[in-house]
Amino acid sequence: GIPVETLPGATAFVPALVNSGLPNDRFVFEGFIPDKKGRQTRLKNLIEETRTMIFYVSPHKLVKTIEEFAQFFGSERKASISRELTKIHEETLRGTLAELLTHFQNQNPKGEFVIILAGKESK
Repeated sequence: GIPVETLPGATAFVPALVNSGLPNDRFVFEGFIPDKKGRQTRLKNLIEETRTMIFYVSPHKLVKTIEEFAQFFGSERKASISRELTKIHEETLRGTLAELLTHFQNQNPKGEFVIILAGKESK
């Protein structure tokens, strides 16, 4: 229950990763995933990734991206979505991909988004 504010740095993904509450000892930065060609291949290649994954997503592609992540990684995969980091409307939401999808389907996403996605659990 204690509010946490992460100080900004040179890139948006560092405060998003810290705020996510997901493991940050090992992570992989994926940036923007391809729009069309190579998108499905990139996601398939990440299915077995055990490190926390970091993606940048534009607002008009956010819902579609969450839907695809749920399809490839499972709707119960934990994730965090941060927007407008270091700005007045800064927000971080945490939950499963299914929960985050429901949230963003019911509103018009605005801002710059960083998705932090938990890696596949090691067995």
